[in-house]
Amino acid sequence: MTSITSAQDRPVAALRTRGDNRARGGAPNHLISAGATPSETTAGTPQRNDPAGHARTVTLRIRRQDHPRSLPYWEQFRVRVSSGENVVSMLRKLRLDPVTSDGRRVGPVAFEHNCMEEVCGACAMLIDGRPRPSCSTLLSELGDLIQLEPLPKFPVVRDLMVDRARLFENLKRVRAWVRLDGAYDTHERAPRMSQKQWAADYLFSRCINCGVCAAACPQFPDGAGALEPQADGFVGPAALAQVRLLNAHPLGGYDKPDRLHAIMAEGGLSDCGNAQNCVRVCPKQIPLTSAIGELGRQTTVQVVKDLFGG
Repeated sequence: MTSITSAQDRPVAALRTRGDNRARGGAPNHLISAGATPSETTAGTPQRNDPAGHARTVTLRIRRQDHPRSLPYWEQFRVRVSSGENVVSMLRKLRLDPVTSDGRRVGPVAFEHNCMEEVCGACAMLIDGRPRPSCSTLLSELGDLIQLEPLPKFPVVRDLMVDRARLFENLKRVRAWVRLDGAYDTHERAPRMSQKQWAADYLFSRCINCGVCAAACPQFPDGAGALEPQADGFVGPAALAQVRLLNAHPLGGYDKPDRLHAIMAEGGLSDCGNAQNCVRVCPKQIPLTSAIGELGRQTTVQVVKDLFGG
């Protein structure tokens, strides 16, 4: 579900863009700022652990943008919430009465949400400088001043909505699909997999393409100003994890050499700087760095095969 309305004229302030950080408690990697970082704007604000249902008023500072080519600007709101709510429910409440702290009625904030259970990945954004899904971020985890920004590294569509097409372009680059999946006669019995192998592979199948790992990765190129999907630069940790998953698939293994050659090329595995921000922020706890380590061993074997015609 996409929450969006027509834009209104508003004062515009130029802004320098960077990015940031981590979903479930970890060190920041880059910040978007407008004169002050989230840590500075919330300095001295205690983290709230109020009982569920305890009502309070929070100050909501949102970085807005009317369309992809316009300049971003900030607006501030005050919203009455309870600690049992999440960030999405707070934004939906704001949508009903979008009045700024100085009394101006403005257009509702555009944002995306769908499943409300951390499955679709649509609602990911920068919350107090940390990239994370807004549906699983409870207000009890946040202070009385909350800062929301669109997910960095991706082109802004409007307000908190971004275009994640780059993620899917990168999946194409690494051939992240099973070509033989279907009713094909392979002259073999149905593929079998051990319970141990299934359990290991399942960890990588949980990716929801939210883009949080890419937003936190310092090697993932910043395409926030791009108007068209980009398919160059580092493919990112999510695409590499899918290569690891599909190379282990009984049918996906047929195209394993092609995938390995894809990630051995420019923008592939060697572009990873091992910052490990991706594994810290992943909302599904996918062992992304383990996947990258396994792919390093697989590409080494592939190089030897290429040299000796194996």
